[in-house]
Amino acid sequence: MVYLVGAGAGDVGLLTLKAREILELADVVIYDRLADDMILNFCGAAKKIYVGKEAGKHTLKQTEINQLLVEEARQNKIVVRLKGGDPFVFGRGGEEALYLHENNLPFEIIPGVTSAVAVPAYAGIPVTHRGIATSFAVITGHEDPTKPESTINWEKISTAVDTLIFLMGVANLPQIVDKLIEHGRNPDTPAALIRWGTKNSQETIVTTLKDAPNVKISPPAIFVVGEVVNLREQLKWFETRPLFGKKILVTRARAQASKLSSVLKNLGAEIVECPTIKIVAPSDNYLAADAAIKNLRGFDWIIFTSANGVEKFFERLKLHGLDARALNKVAAIGSATAEKLLNFGIIADVVPKDFVAESLADSLKDLVVDKKVLLARAEVARDILPESLKTFGAEVTVAPIYKTEIEPPAQIDFDSIDLVTFTSSSTVKNFVAAYGVPKIPTAAIGPITAQTLKNFDVTPAVVAEEFTIGGLVEAIKKFYGR
Repeated sequence: MVYLVGAGAGDVGLLTLKAREILELADVVIYDRLADDMILNFCGAAKKIYVGKEAGKHTLKQTEINQLLVEEARQNKIVVRLKGGDPFVFGRGGEEALYLHENNLPFEIIPGVTSAVAVPAYAGIPVTHRGIATSFAVITGHEDPTKPESTINWEKISTAVDTLIFLMGVANLPQIVDKLIEHGRNPDTPAALIRWGTKNSQETIVTTLKDAPNVKISPPAIFVVGEVVNLREQLKWFETRPLFGKKILVTRARAQASKLSSVLKNLGAEIVECPTIKIVAPSDNYLAADAAIKNLRGFDWIIFTSANGVEKFFERLKLHGLDARALNKVAAIGSATAEKLLNFGIIADVVPKDFVAESLADSLKDLVVDKKVLLARAEVARDILPESLKTFGAEVTVAPIYKTEIEPPAQIDFDSIDLVTFTSSSTVKNFVAAYGVPKIPTAAIGPITAQTLKNFDVTPAVVAEEFTIGGLVEAIKKFYGR
């Protein structure tokens, strides 16, 4: 089966549920340039083949793409042809479907949110509006170069339709404008050029029809002509979000990055995920943790100092055929750790006011006297918590439940980054080991992480007052005065 799938206009959130479902089933994904890279995360272990086209540079000719679809499908695979926007709106999906039909191969069409409507909407420009525009047309800005002459009916379309939307028309903008004015469109008609629409790098330039060719803008961009463009000043919303225009590097472990990334992205930032740590088994391969779990009822208190610790602990607990009923009193270092415990049906008995080891130790001071305490934590961590608990009269067992390792360095254009976020001391140390001391503004989730930065002679521009992801985000917004 071959699925011709529309990836939407660019924002990964515009991918349809149906499209995601099919991507998760795919054996092969053949994708275009305009498909958001994050969409490929839904493809699992599928083989991914890039066939994107840029101006003057085609990875494969259309005939070769058609043949590739046939070749992959004949190997009894589920093949997804992932196309930017909608397959049937200047996506050449019809040509591909016809070729599959000629080769007796089954196919399905999964529509996508077309950029013709989505991109103007993200720029605050409705393609129709009561009293202003009751019609719109979507027109190619790049006709088949092999045609002897244009098949666009410029005489009729120039004035018969209220809103004109040209896709892929940047290179031919002077000719488009000349044709519209020649056939009666008012040269002073409001117009807009929107580049990378629906993405956090979106750029919108409002102009007039006659002045549009003077605008310096490169593909991919769409060209909108019509009185509805004047509504942008009141209706623009995407570019007014608190962090729009900022490019932020997230150094969290790959499995954890999505929460911070999604919050920052929803606030308008462009996100570059650059995990500096990965979570792996402790050096003793859970020997100490498993021994403690086998004697879990013998501990009066279990203390968790991270959400990672909670997740890994309950994974081991399940392997031993146990669940939350095996625990006695539980303490969490902060709200994120307590929230992770809630996922397993546990309400923490103690959560300190300040989410650091010193505050947690102080909160437990009168509760652990002559008690047996299990501390499930990272293999490498500060000793302030176990040492403090011992001075309070507790018998402390430290059980490493995970450790962090350095992720291999990635290719990062640091000149384009506005801010680097750090959510633990290990992310700082591993970042420095991989990339050197950061020369751009940094954000730390709390004072311990901030101090680690200072140890490398880096004064963080942002330090969260509440030592959580939410607190870090609020501090970043405050830093940018938004």
